[in-house]
Amino acid sequence: MMLYPAMNKLTANVPNRYLLVNVVACRARQIAQHAEDMGEKLEEKPVTLAIQEVADGKIRVSAKDVEIRDIEA
Repeated sequence: MMLYPAMNKLTANVPNRYLLVNVVACRARQIAQHAEDMGEKLEEKPVTLAIQEVADGKIRVSAKDVEIRDIEA
C-alpha cells in the first residue's frame, strides 16, 4: 500500500515521525474547531487537510519548536 504523501516528504518539514503525529493531530483539531465555529462543512477530513499542509510546507517544525501557530493569522 502506497501512502500519499510519502513519509520522506512529510519528514522533510517535521523531522521526527512522533512529532509529526502530534503536529498533525494538533493542526487537525484547529481545523475542525475553526470549521465548527464558522459553521462550515469540510470536504476532506481534518487530518487529511493537516497532512497536506505539512506536505506543502505550510507547516514546518524543528526539534526546538513545540507550538503550532495558525498559518491564517
